[in-house]
Amino acid sequence: MTETHDAEVIVEALSVIDKALAEMLRRELVSSGEVADLLLDVRSLLTAKPVVAAAASAE
Repeated sequence: MTETHDAEVIVEALSVIDKALAEMLRRELVSSGEVADLLLDVRSLLTAKPVVAAAASAE
């Protein structure tokens, strides 16, 4: 159940980020590029495959 909830939260976060990225492209703010970079970094982290620690897998 936790994995399902986590997946739903990640999907929702990705949706929010995608909408914010689209909005950043429409705005002409000085800092919009920096905000877009940050959102892309967070998006990359959310979509990255989880790394299992060697110690955890040995148990």
